[in-house]
Amino acid sequence: MKAIMYHKYGPPEVLQLREVEKPKPKDNEILVKVHATTVTSGDVRLRSSDFPTLVWLPARLIFGLFRPRKKILGHELSGRVMEIGKNVTKFKVGDSVFGTTTMLPKGSYAEYVCLPEEWKSGVVAAKPDNLSFEESAALPIGGMTALFLLEKANISAGQKVLIYGASGSVGSYAVQIAKHFGTTVTGVCSTSNLAMVQSLGADAVVDYTQEDYTALAAAFDIVFDAVGKTTKSKARKILKRSGTFVSVAMLTSEKTDHLLTLKALAEKEVIKPFIDKHFPLEAMVEAHRYVDSGRKRGNVVIEL
Repeated sequence: MKAIMYHKYGPPEVLQLREVEKPKPKDNEILVKVHATTVTSGDVRLRSSDFPTLVWLPARLIFGLFRPRKKILGHELSGRVMEIGKNVTKFKVGDSVFGTTTMLPKGSYAEYVCLPEEWKSGVVAAKPDNLSFEESAALPIGGMTALFLLEKANISAGQKVLIYGASGSVGSYAVQIAKHFGTTVTGVCSTSNLAMVQSLGADAVVDYTQEDYTALAAAFDIVFDAVGKTTKSKARKILKRSGTFVSVAMLTSEKTDHLLTLKALAEKEVIKPFIDKHFPLEAMVEAHRYVDSGRKRGNVVIEL
């Protein structure tokens, strides 16, 4: 089968298209033919080993000190079940699924991947009926991160929520989910993304190239840093005394309940993945270059 592999950390050019052996599912696994995957910030960070200074060494010890331990990247996917292990009970051959590959030996930058029916770090479920494979592949990581952090902030109806980095993958879901909870949402983004963020349902938008969000007159119940580029000390200037700051820099975890919640919201057309660009598997280097450029809006999808 075809797969994108890398054997050293570095720029997008370290990613190479290779022919590798098709995996066989273990007793508790399903073999998925991948129809779509994405380029997430996590993929880019692992490829380049661009970890924050304080966690650089621990991260390299986990993911490979001198060279990457996980040779095939890809954190999320959608596809069709082609084989099942003898102990699998939740899926059958032919099922359309979506999910993640978190902490598995191999990722989804490949024509086939084996996923456990259940495991501690990641999730897999039947894909939303009304979403394409491409849209479904873009939902798990950004959507679950947004949902996890909004729940951590104890979001509730009537609150005022500011989302910094509202045009990214996590931010685009955070805007839609926060609106679903009945809040008033202010999105912060660049000039070129103002219309996009408004289209997601934001009640107000702030152009960070023209205005400092911390100078806003409003006071917010939640400030959500969706890109890891602001701080609690800055956000405190516009937070209510009882307000909460959450950031993608915080630890999050994947929960099957969250994935199923996202599926239900998608099927009710409450949320919809925003797809910026599509690339074929063979153009993975170009896709990573685009994400590295910092111009990505929403999600970048890889089609197989």
